Amino acid sequence: MRKKFLIVVLVVLSLTGCRSFYQRQLDFHNYFRQGDFDRAQRTLSEDRRADQRRTRLLFLMNMGVVHHMMGNYKSSNEYFEKAFIQSEDFRQSPVDIAATLVANPQLTEYRGEDFELLMIHYYKAMNFIQLGDLDAALVECRRLNNRLNVIADQNTRENTYRRDAFIHNLMGIIYEAAGDHNNAFIAYRNAYNIYNEDFSKLFGLGPPMQLKRDLLRSAYRMRFFDQLDFFESKFGFQHEPQENQDEGSVVVFLNNGLGPVKAEWSINFTVVRGTGGRVDFVNQELGLSFPFFLGSSGEATGQLGDLRVVRVAFPRFVERKPVFQSARIRHGSDVLQMELAQDVNGIAFQSLEDRMLRELGTALLRLAVKQASEQLLRRENEGLGALLSIFNAITERADTRNWQTLPHSIHYTRLQLPPGDQTLSLELVLPNDNVGRRVDFDVSVQSGRTTFINYHAIDTHGPLL
Repeated sequence: MRKKFLIVVLVVLSLTGCRSFYQRQLDFHNYFRQGDFDRAQRTLSEDRRADQRRTRLLFLMNMGVVHHMMGNYKSSNEYFEKAFIQSEDFRQSPVDIAATLVANPQLTEYRGEDFELLMIHYYKAMNFIQLGDLDAALVECRRLNNRLNVIADQNTRENTYRRDAFIHNLMGIIYEAAGDHNNAFIAYRNAYNIYNEDFSKLFGLGPPMQLKRDLLRSAYRMRFFDQLDFFESKFGFQHEPQENQDEGSVVVFLNNGLGPVKAEWSINFTVVRGTGGRVDFVNQELGLSFPFFLGSSGEATGQLGDLRVVRVAFPRFVERKPVFQSARIRHGSDVLQMELAQDVNGIAFQSLEDRMLRELGTALLRLAVKQASEQLLRRENEGLGALLSIFNAITERADTRNWQTLPHSIHYTRLQLPPGDQTLSLELVLPNDNVGRRVDFDVSVQSGRTTFINYHAIDTHGPLL
């Protein structure tokens, strides 16, 4: 009886502690969506145990975004650098593995999705650009390339997210701004190939027209005339050399909306107990059947019968649609449409789909271990076995943690402007084609140099659960 009481107390205390943590997270995201970044930052800072929690990576990435939004680019990069180190040093401990099998994966250290880890370097590069340090931004480009190589090595299957076109495009833009035109050409060419071969199939996102122009310009600048001829023929238009050599470039990035959130869904399986410790988890509706061999611990006791229905929880992404459908840049009487370059929302869905079978296998193994432990305990004490069964049902949860302050999508464009002080207007367009918001930027254009503008329109609709 005392053991039962102790288990109940521990569960209640655990749930109470989690409630205060999740309330703080809820408050943070509410303040962030409202654009109150000061209160969002203070809410995160009030968590004195943030460095000890298993969500430390999320804490660091969220703090990095908040400080970026506040214009504290140096502080933002300090948090992102800690996040980078945290992700590089990650090693799954035996305790994490055990927690995944006997409880649920939310008790393990959050290691981040592949695309989330890439976005760490995106933000760092943007911060360094705003700080005027292109050399440091190039370091992030090299780190990006290393991350991309790891992703490609880990996932060699076709029709999966294993290469990122936008990241290569970004690398090309930064290389060109730093005067490294050879690497800029290579990055632009890689970006074009990945848009054409991968992104068009996975996300319906082909190469932006601006990328095609940048690729032709970089080939012309490097005097790669065979490449220039090849791509001009492929694109159906020719490169037009810049008439005014005194002009400078302005590259505008728009982070639009907010990325998806993770929710939970579940599948019911019938547990068919066989002989020799064999257990089959069967879902006839989906045509799924997974056998497990649990040894003597898996033998049916007769007390529960040969059939039993159990629930297995999995994560799923839920989209948050942006309020603004598109954007354009106005400079005097000239209007330039911004192009979609990165579908963060689509990549999130694809990344989870790519590993769904692994998620399914891990969840079923967790359930099998729970079933085995429950059977063993029932043989010793029927009451404690029943209590463990209730505890197992309560703790069957999917890992719904994710980086929720990322944008839904990224748009960009490039303008060639005469040197001097210029005013640009970013027009954010609603689905009815009306301008929902106009944001003005005063920029100082320098001859032969690249100026960057980065704006995040966080306006978004709620998730459709």
